Amino acid sequence: MATSFDHNDRNSWYFGSITRRDATDILQAEKESGVFLIRDSATSVGDYVLCVKEDSKVSHYIINKTHHTEDVCYRIGDQAFTDLPNLLAFYKLHYLDTVPLIRPAKKKVERVIARYDFDGQDQDDLRFKKGDILTIISKDEEQWWTAVNGNGEKGSIPVPYVQKLEDGQIMMDLPRPGSGGPIAQAMPPPHNNDAANKKYQIQHKYQRQLPARARVKQARVPNAYDETALKLELGDIILVHKTNINGQWEGEVNGKTGHFPFTHVEFLDDEPAPNDA
Repeated sequence: MATSFDHNDRNSWYFGSITRRDATDILQAEKESGVFLIRDSATSVGDYVLCVKEDSKVSHYIINKTHHTEDVCYRIGDQAFTDLPNLLAFYKLHYLDTVPLIRPAKKKVERVIARYDFDGQDQDDLRFKKGDILTIISKDEEQWWTAVNGNGEKGSIPVPYVQKLEDGQIMMDLPRPGSGGPIAQAMPPPHNNDAANKKYQIQHKYQRQLPARARVKQARVPNAYDETALKLELGDIILVHKTNINGQWEGEVNGKTGHFPFTHVEFLDDEPAPNDA
């Protein structure tokens, strides 16, 4: 049984924050036992899960990430490792339950098309122009993914600046500038050890003067326990008061004020907002 995969190639085996169900579906589609992936744990923030196809079932092994003084330890069962690549290298040669690891699961190729120009403000950002086609490598954060362009250049891209490229989609399908456009400010992903505390703003030429009217393009029923979230009905007109860096905007609809995902609305062009005074 071949075990020649590169355990240091994180992009090949790390699938990010996919669900247990999605991981199971991906691995059940594989024919060989020993095919695996690593995902984020949904129940224990900071931990990981090693998902492995073993015969006709898919097993999910929790990987606990612990800290001892300045050292980090990744523990699975009674085994401990200094990092995830070492953990995978070990299970190339040793059985988890019924099989060793033979290779990462195949990733579905996901492509996006740029809705706006992005010049980037960090050396790790990937610059692109409206209409460029990019291939997603990894979904590192909610608002920042890693992608590669047609020239093989790789870097971080802001998610609100792109949209999923559907089969057969052409340039004319792109939304007009300003229609449910990008958030006015965004946080970059950590590019090095101290970058997690670095902040900068992305200023965009399609930024709207607020308050501004927007139309709901996707209905939403919020969590019953979240009293500040707005219920959105298709076609509702919402008055946007604030755009936040996390993609949760604030506004008013049907006499209630609260927050909502910016992806559910599109700005109305050529319609002035009422005087906020």
